[in-house]
Amino acid sequence: MGAGGPRRGVGPPDGGWGWAVLGACFVVTGFAYGFPKAVSVFFRALMRDFGAGYSDMAWVSSIMLAMLYGTGPVSSILVSRFGCRPVMLMGGLLASAGMVLASFATRLLELYLTAGVLTGLGLALNFQPSLIMLGLYFDRRRPLANGLAAAGSPVFLSALSPLGQQLLEHFGWRGGFLLLGGLLLHCCACGAVMRPPPGPGPRLRRDSESDAPGEAEADRAGLSLSEAPLGGRTRRRLLDVTVCTDRTFAVYAVTKFLMALGLFVPAILLVNYAKDAGVPDADAAFLLSIVGFVDIVARPACGALAGLAHLRPHVAYLFSLALLANGLTDLSSARARSYGALVAFCVAFGLSYGMVGALQFEVLMAAVGAHRFPSALGLVLLIEAVAVLIGPPSAGRLVDTLKNYEIIFYLAGSEVALAGVFMAVATNCCLRSSQDALPCPGSEGGPSDTEDAEAKGDSEPLSTEEPSGLEAVGVPSPGTGPAEPEVEAGPGPDPGSV
Repeated sequence: MGAGGPRRGVGPPDGGWGWAVLGACFVVTGFAYGFPKAVSVFFRALMRDFGAGYSDMAWVSSIMLAMLYGTGPVSSILVSRFGCRPVMLMGGLLASAGMVLASFATRLLELYLTAGVLTGLGLALNFQPSLIMLGLYFDRRRPLANGLAAAGSPVFLSALSPLGQQLLEHFGWRGGFLLLGGLLLHCCACGAVMRPPPGPGPRLRRDSESDAPGEAEADRAGLSLSEAPLGGRTRRRLLDVTVCTDRTFAVYAVTKFLMALGLFVPAILLVNYAKDAGVPDADAAFLLSIVGFVDIVARPACGALAGLAHLRPHVAYLFSLALLANGLTDLSSARARSYGALVAFCVAFGLSYGMVGALQFEVLMAAVGAHRFPSALGLVLLIEAVAVLIGPPSAGRLVDTLKNYEIIFYLAGSEVALAGVFMAVATNCCLRSSQDALPCPGSEGGPSDTEDAEAKGDSEPLSTEEPSGLEAVGVPSPGTGPAEPEVEAGPGPDPGSV
């Protein structure tokens, strides 16, 4: 099976073994995003056993999400040094060990360190490498691939929430955590699928002779950044912080910070909100499944929509529209108390939430290009971690103080809607002027070439004229040719690499 991957001269294969990689990304994304929300079904039992409040329990999901996002730069460095596969295998073991150890917790601090820190770190070491590898296998079909992979989140949320409720009723929260820890071992199987994409062959083998095995795998995956000094020996930069000077990246980072303040709050507090409103426990847990069912349809559909030739150059505006719709949904549903109103909220929330999930990483890939995507993703996740540590715990503290969920929905909706407005205005006012001021297609990072590269993407999947644009995913590996202006993604021409 391992030899069945497609082989082309350069660039992402857009199929073949990439579909197996896509399936693994589907599972990993499902665990990474669905698990922190599904754990909320255990909160009432944990509050009773530990004598804690909503804000104390909200820290479990918040720490898990913060580790998922905040360890982004660490994950980028490890992937550049060792490659995707070993990092994901280790992440699966850590995620599983965290939940197993959490089943023996006797204090809140132990719960934070095991289920929060250890499991969150394990999920992070699976999530980011899977996204990087997906970008290396898909180029022309990348929006659809991102949408299908992102659909793992609602699928797993729909399954894990009722599963968690059943485990809680039959085995208690300790038994449920133990069994969920065993379930997380599937991440190891997903990591085993992540072999580097096929390359030209001889060039890659010669380059890898002078490197350590882990560095050779990272080179084959096109993940490491290097500089070629006069002596011929490459000097690696494991994390490219210069991406922070990119105006497109700065706009995206601010948008993600504002978005993360409120995006996850309704989903985390939804089950407990419904239970306090008098909804039976099973029906309250099913609300998250409704969000998941709608999300399942929304993500692939939005990914396919974003891949259309006329819409792909404007994916940033589509992303801002999704954020605005999600924020308005929260604002309009702040006073929902009946079960029917909560179901309507879940349908609208799942639709807009799915659009956000399908587009968020496609926008980042379009903004910075493939050769800087690993570093950009790590830095964005770190910024998002700060917002995640602020949003849900603050919402839980307000619930404990005010005994009212209405203000939570107003705050969360305002933050997400503001993120959408900012993204649209900044893209229109700042980025278009940047394109007029920087017309050179060979500039590093190429934020001004993004939409031009997009317009050519569907008809010319592997453009050699603009390697730093949107359509350059996976192309920065060696073998692009002497016309390649970038030096970070490869050690240089063949004679200099011997």
